[in-house]
Amino acid sequence: MADLQIDNLGKTFKGGHAALAGISLDVADREAVFLLGPSGAGKTTTLRLVAGLEEATTGRILINRRDVTQWTPRERNLAMVYDKHSLFPHLSVFENLAYPLRIRKLGEAAIRARIASVAETLQIERLLERRPAQLSGGQQQRVAIGRALVREADCYLLDEPISHLDAQLRARMRVEFKRLQRDFRATMLYVSHDQLEAMTMADRIVLINKGKIEQIAAPQVLFDRPETLFAATFIGEPPMNVLKAELAETGGRFVLSIGGALIGAGADWLSAGAPLAANRGYRIGLRPQHLVLAAPDDSRPGRVNGTVFAVETLGSRTIFDIETAGGMVRVMTSVDEARRHPRAIGAPIAFRVDPDFVYLFDAATGRTIRQARFTDEAGRQRVPARPV
Repeated sequence: MADLQIDNLGKTFKGGHAALAGISLDVADREAVFLLGPSGAGKTTTLRLVAGLEEATTGRILINRRDVTQWTPRERNLAMVYDKHSLFPHLSVFENLAYPLRIRKLGEAAIRARIASVAETLQIERLLERRPAQLSGGQQQRVAIGRALVREADCYLLDEPISHLDAQLRARMRVEFKRLQRDFRATMLYVSHDQLEAMTMADRIVLINKGKIEQIAAPQVLFDRPETLFAATFIGEPPMNVLKAELAETGGRFVLSIGGALIGAGADWLSAGAPLAANRGYRIGLRPQHLVLAAPDDSRPGRVNGTVFAVETLGSRTIFDIETAGGMVRVMTSVDEARRHPRAIGAPIAFRVDPDFVYLFDAATGRTIRQARFTDEAGRQRVPARPV
């Protein structure tokens, strides 16, 4: 295997469209790094540049510290798996696996030994004599992955390889991919627009938006500590609630409100001296998982009143869409807790906001001003305060 380095990589297509605006990242040996972002963000363009299928406008690509920017795709010793299987329909599974080895003029004994090893790992030994048309979608995808693995490439490039599979098969393939990456000790650069794939499979995630990197972090860090408003709202299901924050300075303290409801009066993280200004535009971020439906007699600070707009039941969880004076807010709670609150459309309902679980963003720059606090002063994990 090998490490991969991308240094100030940029790509501008004819007509002046800048698909990538100088991105840089390092993929360590045997690391699985995901390029995650919306359609048109530049993910596949990055992968094609690394593979040598596109010519970079600026920047360098290094594999094992060798500059391969001007090398042909064949010289780079990379293997690529696409979202479509691209198997040869007239060849057996064995011959599909053998094809990349035959064009490299590997000996027949070495080819059979390599295919036997990969087929055993992928659990396709009994499929070697079949044609692709005789395989299920999941089996075809395993063969496509096997064709890449037999090459013993320096780095594996994967472009949404399981996006077209059904939900159950995708879930199984996510587990298999992680196992394969560990068993083959492979260096992987994986493109996806599905955050569930990235959160469950990646060692690190590179979040890309409009050709620029928003943040590079481990999955849980990206969820807990987003550096931008885009990162905060793109990662998480259901998405983070974003509302206009109302800030006022009183007696050396910033008072935070949502639609007139007091949230953060006297909270330490809103103390004077912080880089805040009462007359500047801010956005408040609230994860649905961090909000708590309020009991009718709960009058503590942080209570926000509203009405039920919709209720979604998701088996073990229930999501309330609540219309408030500050905007629509989604609250995710357990089924047992949901049963204690009104569900009729238009019924009055309230939820509580724990100030320590509030994110604050600069509306002008999109940068995060304040992160949520998940630990107390003693370093113990905190959870939002429940009703008393």
